[in-house]
Amino acid sequence: MIDYLNTIRRRGTHMFLTVARIMLPVMAIVYIADRLGWVRAAGEALSPVMGVLGLPPEVGIIWVTTAITNIYGGMASMAALSEGLNLNVAQVSALGLMMLFAHNVPTEQSVVRRAGASATVTGILRFGTAIVCGAGVALACRAMGWLQQPVSLSWMRQEASLTQGPQGVGAWLLSTAESMGLILIIIIALVVLLDVLERLKITQLVTRLLTPILKISGLEERAAPLTTVGVLLGLAYGGALIIEAAERENYSARTRLLALSWLSLCHALIEDTLLILALGANLWVILVGRVLVTLLILASMAALTQPHTRWGQRLARS
Repeated sequence: MIDYLNTIRRRGTHMFLTVARIMLPVMAIVYIADRLGWVRAAGEALSPVMGVLGLPPEVGIIWVTTAITNIYGGMASMAALSEGLNLNVAQVSALGLMMLFAHNVPTEQSVVRRAGASATVTGILRFGTAIVCGAGVALACRAMGWLQQPVSLSWMRQEASLTQGPQGVGAWLLSTAESMGLILIIIIALVVLLDVLERLKITQLVTRLLTPILKISGLEERAAPLTTVGVLLGLAYGGALIIEAAERENYSARTRLLALSWLSLCHALIEDTLLILALGANLWVILVGRVLVTLLILASMAALTQPHTRWGQRLARS
C-alpha cells in the first residue's frame, strides 16, 4: 500500500511540476500586461472589427480580456462595461461562444506545446473558430429574428467581486497559489481515479462507448480516457495527463495533435458552460453548438492528417 501511494505521489508531483513550470511564467506575464493596461488596449483596437461581425464594439474588450486572461477576467470586463452595454440573447450567446473557444490562450497553449502539439496551429484554430462561430451566430440570429430578447446585466453591477478590475500583487499571488494548490490536488486525485478505473476495467467500457466519436475524430482509443478528462474538467488537467502519458506510451504526433486540438477547442465543458450560461447565453448555442463544431473540425483534421496526405506524412516524420 505504501509503495502504491508513493508511486501515485511521484506521478502526481511530476505532472504538477511539469505543468507549473509552464503555467506560472505565462500567468505572471499576462498579469503584468493586464496591470499595465495592454489587455484593454488590445481589446479597444479590436472593437471596430466587432461591428463587422454584428456585435457591439465593447465586445472586443471583453473577448480580448477573456482570451488573454480567462473567463473570469472577461466577466470582470463585462461587469465594468455593463452600464452602457445593451445585449440580447443572440449577442451574449455569440460572445459566450467566442469566450469558450478562446480563453486563457497564452497559458493553455503553453501546456499544449509542452504536451507535443503546435501551439501556433492550435492557437490559430481557437481564434479562427471563435471569430467565425461568433460572427455566424450573431449574424444568423439577427437575420432570422432568433434569440432577440434583451439580457439584463444589472446583477453584474451589484457584484463587487466582478467590478474591482485587476487584482493587487498580494491578492494575485494568493489567488495564484490557491489555484496551483487546487491543480495539484486535482491532478493527484485524477491519477488515483484513472488507476482505479483501469483496474476495474471501466476505462475499457468508456473507450467502447466513445468509439463512434473516436472514429469521427481520428483519435487512438488509448487516448480517449485522458482526452475525456480534459473535455470535462479542463485543459490544464487533461494536458498534464497527456504530457505524462505521451512520455510513457509514445503517442504518435498525429494523436497528440488531434487530442490537443480537441482539448483546445472543447474543454472544461461543465464549469465553463455554466459560467457563460449565467451571463444569459443560450444553452443550445454554447454547449451543443460548441461540441458539434469541435467534432466537425476534428473530423476534417483527421481526414487531412491521414498517413497518405502531405500533412500526415509531415507528422509521421516529426
